[in-house]
Order: sequence, then C-alpha cells, then structure tokens
Amino acid sequence: MIALLLAIAAPDEIVVTGRGLDREERGNAIIIARDRLLGRANRSLENILGDVGGMQGFRRSDARSAHPTSQSITMRGLGGNASSRALLVLDGVPQADPFGGWVAFPAISADRLGAVRVTRGGGSAVWGSGALAGTVELDSVTPDAAAPFDAALAYGSRDSVDARASLLTGSAGGFIFASGAFARGDGFVPIVAEDRGPADRRAPYAQASGFVRGVARIGAATELQANLLAFDDRRDRGLANTANHSRGVDGSLRFVGRGARRWSLLGYLQQRRFDSQFSSVDAARTTSSLVLDQYAVPSTGWGARGELQVVPGVIVGADLRGVSGETRELFQFVAGAPTRRRVAGGRSLTGGVFGEAGAGDALRASIAGRVDRWTIRSGSLSTRVLATGATASITYADRSGWVPSGRISFRWMAATGVILNAAAYRGWRLPTLNELYRPFRAGADATAANAALDPETMVGAEIGATLKPTRQVTAKLTLFTARLDNAIANVTIARGPGVFPGVGFVSAAGSYRRRENLDAIATRGVEFDLDGKAGPLDLRLSYALVDATVRDNGIGAAFDGRRPVQVPRHSLTASADWNGPKGLAAGVRARFVSAQFEDDANRRELASAFTVDAHATARIDRRFRLTLRAENLFDARVEATVSERGEIERATPRALWAELGFAL
Repeated sequence: MIALLLAIAAPDEIVVTGRGLDREERGNAIIIARDRLLGRANRSLENILGDVGGMQGFRRSDARSAHPTSQSITMRGLGGNASSRALLVLDGVPQADPFGGWVAFPAISADRLGAVRVTRGGGSAVWGSGALAGTVELDSVTPDAAAPFDAALAYGSRDSVDARASLLTGSAGGFIFASGAFARGDGFVPIVAEDRGPADRRAPYAQASGFVRGVARIGAATELQANLLAFDDRRDRGLANTANHSRGVDGSLRFVGRGARRWSLLGYLQQRRFDSQFSSVDAARTTSSLVLDQYAVPSTGWGARGELQVVPGVIVGADLRGVSGETRELFQFVAGAPTRRRVAGGRSLTGGVFGEAGAGDALRASIAGRVDRWTIRSGSLSTRVLATGATASITYADRSGWVPSGRISFRWMAATGVILNAAAYRGWRLPTLNELYRPFRAGADATAANAALDPETMVGAEIGATLKPTRQVTAKLTLFTARLDNAIANVTIARGPGVFPGVGFVSAAGSYRRRENLDAIATRGVEFDLDGKAGPLDLRLSYALVDATVRDNGIGAAFDGRRPVQVPRHSLTASADWNGPKGLAAGVRARFVSAQFEDDANRRELASAFTVDAHATARIDRRFRLTLRAENLFDARVEATVSERGEIERATPRALWAELGFAL
C-alpha cells in the first residue's frame, strides 16, 4: 500500500494536490487559511470556528470540560438541542457522531488542516441531511503548506500538557502525511466557588488522536486519497460518578479525476463508541450518587458519494449514508446499585441525487437541487429487571419518506470592488438515533428520547454585499431570515420530584423533559465580517446579531415566543495578528457573547462573557521556536450552565502556556 501511495509517474504529468473538486463560490463563504489556524493562543477546532460570527456550540464549554454529547455546531440561531444543524466534513467525510450528531473535536488537530471553509445558510441541496444551517468544509493540509517534520510540546496551567507532531514524506507523484496529538490536564473545578460543596472537584481530561493520509497518482489524471483517523477522549465532569469516554476510528478512500471531465468517488466507514456516567448531587453538594450508567453506546456510520462535472460549472452526483447504533445502560439505582437494564437503538439510511450549476460572469446565477429518500428502521427498546430477569420490549414501526431541497443564488459584480449577492434555500435534517432512542441527564434534569420524531425542514433567504475598497480590505454584510419547521427541542414537561417514563426518578431540584417536534424556530439577523491588512498587521472582525424565536401551539405552547435554548443575540470576535521580522509574531483575540438561556422557559439566564486570548512567538534559531500563550487572559467568568437550584457551572478559566516548537 505504501509503495502504491508513493508511486511516481513521469515528471510531465500532473502533480497531486490531495484536494477534491472545486465548488461553486458562495457569496457569504468565510475562508480560514492555514496561518490563521496555527497562529493563535487556542488551536482547538471549536475555538477556531468561534472566529465566525453566529457559529456556536450548544454550550460555551470546550472539549476539555464539556460533556461530549453537548458539543455540536450550528449557525444563525437554529439551536434548541445538542445535535448539530450545520454539517462538518473533513475531505468530504461527515464528522458528526453517527449515533448522536455531536462532534468529537479532540479528533481533529489544526496542524492537519490546510483550510476551513464556512458557508452560512442552507447547504442541504449539495450535502443532504444535516446541512440546513450551513456547512463547514475542512481540507487536509497539502504538501506545499506542511513542513517535512514539525513538533511542539507545551506545558500549561493546572499541570496541562499539549503535544503534537507531524511528518510529511513523498514527491510530485504522491505523499504521506502523518500526525499525532496528545493532551492532558488536571482540569478546573466546574462549579463556581460560591456554589461549591465537598463533592466538587477538578475535572481532568486525557485526549489522543492520530491521523494518516496518503495521496498518490494512479493514472495520468487520477488521484487516490486515503485517510485513517483514530482518537481516544476521556473526561470527568468534576464529580464522582461522572466519567465519560469516547473513542473511534474513521477510514475513507477517495478517487479524484482531473481530466477534461472531472469526477470524484468517495467511500468511508466510521466506528464510534461512547460511555458515560451521570450523577445526582444533594442540595448541600456533599454527595454525588450514580443515577444512570450508559456503559456502552456503540455506533457505525458508512457512506458513499459520487460526483461528475458534466461541463464546466455543472456537477451532478449521488450519495448514500447509513448509521446504526444503540444505547446500553443501567438505571433506577437503589443504595448505589442498578435495578434496571435498558437497551435501545435502531438504524437510519439516507440517499439522494443532486445537481449544481452556475453560469455567468459579472452576473452569475447558481442553482442546486436534490431529492432524498430516508428510512428509520429496526427501532427497539428493551428493559430488564435485574433482580427477576423480567423483560419488556417495544418494537417501533419502520418509517420512511422523501425530502426535496434546493438553493438558488445570484452574485453580481455591480462595480469595481462591489459584489452583491442573494440566495434562497430549503434544507432538512433527519433525527439522530440519539434523539430517537437515548435518554440523558444533565445535573438534576432528565430528558427522555422520542422514537416518533419527524425530520426537520428549513426555508431561508439572504441578501448581502461584499466590498473591497482596497486590495488589503474586504468587508461582507449579510441579512438573513429562516424558519426551521418541526424543530427538535428538549421540551420541559414537568418538575420533579417524581418517576417519569423513559428516565426514572427526577428529584425536586430537576425537571423532566422530552424531545419533541416544535412547530418552528423563526430566526432573522445580520452578519458582518471585516478582513484588513496593514503592513505586517492583520485585522479581522466578525459579528452576528440573531433574533430567534420559538413558535409552538402544541406541547411547547407555554414557550411560544421565547428564545431558543443556548442561543445568544450577539456574538463578536475581533483579532489582530502581527508578523514581524526574523520569526517574531504576536496576536490578540477578543470574543464577546451576549446572555443566553439555559432553559426553554427563559428563566435561567447565563450572563454575557468577554474573553481575551493572546500569544507571542520568537525564533530561537532556524529550527526552534518559543511560543507563550494565554487563554482567557483576564480570567473572565464564562458561565456554561445554571441548574434549577441556581448553581452555576463555568467554562474556560485562564490558562497560561509555554510551548517549544521544532521544524525541519
């Protein structure tokens, strides 16, 4: 295999790039280049995506302290629960967990990426289910942008270690890129000081990932691209009985033809596994008792995708994605021992055909459309009483349907340095197996699954302008509106104490929720992005104003007119980076997020947060570099959750780092 990947053809033939087919340019696309990916105080992918106004995770915590199932991505206020409503792909492969729709951010190290392309607004017409709020396309690094060998070791606050290394070898006919990353830390105490009790402790983490990518020319104009990704992620939530563990292996093969008629064939397989414990804390926070042990949540995802460029500007294709998985858990604990065992899960399959075409120069029109067939099948729930062996089982009816989606857009070069654009689109998302079958707990709150959930659909439109008053300055302004019908949300049904279906006992400090289809989430807003360069100084700003509202006359009628959970009205990121002589560099990044609500009743508010990150790098010699980094430099309080009792959990306290890097 290695010999094949490094095969070298005649010098006059094409040079492999490792990239896929070029796509129609979007008027509101944001490109984050490799220098921005690496030149920052916090190089985690979720932090990098925070540079895009309106891009958010479900919670403010990052992958070192958040529960993995809360780490999703969405845009434009289309939130409501922890499943991603924006699609993240790496070299064309969806990265959301096959079972739950969350993103394993520790699996993706920034040093492996060449660029990130963010498109806000419906992308289902090309990508299918899950891209209704937008798409995030990650491209692996190419040989022209990576060093033959690069390594860095950092030590930081709370006895934290962050290490990474990458190796590139090959030639014009093919290359292999290999990368490894490891991070660990003692963590911080999540609960703020004034609310802590004897049960609270630090939340340590340990994370590792490896990535191997091989690209080879196997014909005069054909590339073979092979990816293998593996990761292991262990975290603790700062209490006894809250350990969680995620791991997975992804593999993909992609053939890309670059002849007169370009084409691409992609196939991939993903194996993931997750387990987690959930605890209940008494009012004095003196004891933490195990209430749910999801000891295994295995899942498999697989897919294939083919694209053909019929003529320049016209692409047709088809794709297929299947997922299967189940949750295996122990619950209804009495005196520290479980009394019930539950296994629930199923399968889903989506497949579609699509086409995209663009024409024109000064005035360019683009249209994309697709039709998808979806099925949800083999759904089941089995509960067993451990003491007696008595078992009760439910088999859910198989379901299926057809969904059309599309996008039409216009881009007009109205004058020198002035581009106007407009678009309208329809997108959709199939419920995840997690939403359909897996209950969960967050503190004292418990949420039941719902096997009857329907797919979400979204219609939206936007208008915008791009201004380039000089070659060094680009400004983009976009106004948008969207409506997410059948929005899946965690709807509050009752307050504890009590025993509730699907979750068991909920204490007086908690609420019982169930996943439901709301009538809609309606959203509108403004996005503004500014990039400027003045000599060695790069300045960037990204701002989003989002006015989002829940609409429901059914089970969620009490929350009609409220703001969706965890959706801020304002988000702003501003950064300045200086690249000086002799390898000197420095940068500062500030981020503001306005207040947002923890619950659907909008009673529990998380305060606004303003944080500043900074870094400085100096070359020791031609190969060695020293970097000092500061995350949340002024140790601002960033509230991540607030319980029914008013106990506040924080995120990302100040962390200081010293890093030694080496490159050939």
